[in-house]
Amino acid sequence: MSRRVISNPLALAVLSCLWERPMYPYEITTTLRERGKEDSIRLNFGSLYAVIKSLEKHGFIEEARFEREGNRPERTVYEITEAGRTETTDWLRELLETPAKEYPAIEAGLSLMAILPPPEVAELLRTRVAGLTADLEHRAALAESPEVAGLPEIFTVEFDYKVALMRAERDFIAAFADRLDRGEVGGQSVWARMHEMLAQGRPVDEVQAVLAPHLPEGVGAGNHE
Repeated sequence: MSRRVISNPLALAVLSCLWERPMYPYEITTTLRERGKEDSIRLNFGSLYAVIKSLEKHGFIEEARFEREGNRPERTVYEITEAGRTETTDWLRELLETPAKEYPAIEAGLSLMAILPPPEVAELLRTRVAGLTADLEHRAALAESPEVAGLPEIFTVEFDYKVALMRAERDFIAAFADRLDRGEVGGQSVWARMHEMLAQGRPVDEVQAVLAPHLPEGVGAGNHE
């Protein structure tokens, strides 16, 4: 289900902060960063103001008061409205309950990898595996740090979920790269042959003729419909 009003996850993060208590914008950003939410929600101070104005426009939050400290500029403290509380709980229920189609960058890369020759793809994937492994090691050390180790699981569940996804991706990519090295990926011989012909400067129509028998019906290289 798509949100009918606001769909930016940062808006939900703002609502969740104000659900606890009234805050001013910079305090919202600081709170989210201190809680490590920028690992799962893209935080941008410039975008935050646009999100706040949108939430205010739709009646989900409102100005509670104005504060001034010393010679600093006056700041606006916002609070959540009843409509905002309803929006927050409805939105959260939807996120937890309903699977949504997402578009990870690696998925797009894998879907188009045949543009590159198999050995290069294998090498690139191994570099990715090394990066994922380093990140996982960093997160493992962070999980053992005093700042995180003592926290109840309810405050680290998104961290644990991220680690599980990264580990699954690393293991899948590593295994796939191994199969590429052994020539065991389905269709790899045709894929390799295509790049051999391209490297030899063979005409495009010859390359297409080699590929055509292996493509789904109606997806021939010469089909421009």
